[in-house]
Amino acid sequence: MLSGLIQRLKLQRFIRQGLQIADDCRLVSMPEFGSEPCLISIGKHVTISSNVTFITHDGGTWVFRSQERYKDVIKFGRVTIHDNCFIGKGATLMPGVSVGPNSVVATGSVVTKDVPPNTVVGGVPAKVIKGVEAYAENCLATNPDYDRAAYRRDKVAELLRLYPRPW
Repeated sequence: MLSGLIQRLKLQRFIRQGLQIADDCRLVSMPEFGSEPCLISIGKHVTISSNVTFITHDGGTWVFRSQERYKDVIKFGRVTIHDNCFIGKGATLMPGVSVGPNSVVATGSVVTKDVPPNTVVGGVPAKVIKGVEAYAENCLATNPDYDRAAYRRDKVAELLRLYPRPW
């Protein structure tokens, strides 16, 4: 209960700093929104897993900004996640990227380019793996025959019945 309240308070702080996020988003834990949450937009029905990082600037400019020629160089970019997306655990979204609607970003991915709509991307850097429809069909084809009532009643027990412990 307290952690939920703390998370809501932190989220409200980011919203006051300009973060745009739809009401029906699900945050597994508080993402790292960085120093410019005003450059982050998150659409409707988006799930963001734990340890996700949004990068809105290129801090590498620090290396050469002490030189007169480059003293005023800044490099920022908006990060946009469109409606109905899933961002996997530990993903990093780099400055200037857009995740198209109905897309999935795999766990641990580093998104350096725009993600086309209706795709699953993964890797470092993230690349298109397949379309969401192919992903959905694969999930359906490999779906275990489970007891839906038992799953709703006791998820852990039903999962352990399907996937018993090795010893």
